[in-house]
Amino acid sequence: MSGTKLYEGKAKILFTTDDPNILLSQYKDDATAFNALKKGTIANKGEMNCAIASHIFQYLEANGIATHFISQVSPNEMQVAAVKILAIEVVVRNIAAGSICKRLGLEKGQTLNEPLVEFFYKNDDLGDPLITEDHIAMLELATPDQVSQLRKLALDINHHLQAFFEQCNLTLVDFKVEIGANYQGKLLLADEISPDTCRLWDKNIADPSDRIMDKDRFRQDLGKIAEAYQEVTKRVLAVKIPIHP
Repeated sequence: MSGTKLYEGKAKILFTTDDPNILLSQYKDDATAFNALKKGTIANKGEMNCAIASHIFQYLEANGIATHFISQVSPNEMQVAAVKILAIEVVVRNIAAGSICKRLGLEKGQTLNEPLVEFFYKNDDLGDPLITEDHIAMLELATPDQVSQLRKLALDINHHLQAFFEQCNLTLVDFKVEIGANYQGKLLLADEISPDTCRLWDKNIADPSDRIMDKDRFRQDLGKIAEAYQEVTKRVLAVKIPIHP
């Protein structure tokens, strides 16, 4: 049972539970883009993203990635470990798309020579600006050791997610993750992995607009948003979670 509302974000609400080290994360149907300047809803998005994130968290856990996931307790709710989220959004890019094309003049769809890790200051008032490791140190957002851990963790997650989405016949273009420290100070993958936080392109479709299977359909008014999320959900849940002895 959920307790007191602790925090409400753009896509989820966090509630306390009887255990101070466990929270209830409730996924919403709300959709936002461009730092919440564009708002809307996607039918059943909360349930779809909760199911997708739950499955992927379990897949990553089975491959040695520590996450805040504990269990999915309802169609749109999961129990998670309480963590203190670092004020750093970590983005990993495999293919050029979105803001990096504008910043660096790269052609959309250009495959990068190797995965690129970028850090952004998690601050809505400032528009979540791109920051360097020196900025992180100056703002005291994380220690140098934590930054090193963030980079390694992001690349490890990317490695496993690429293999996962390959089984879904989807290309992982890029993704954003948030990392939090639990009561022991251990860094855990938090927030969610879903079409809200990843760019996913259908390998079966060549058309640049039709192949988009993520929140870019909402950002760019491409239509068939819920249908894309439904298809991703179906493919994700079909992937078997490895069982290691």
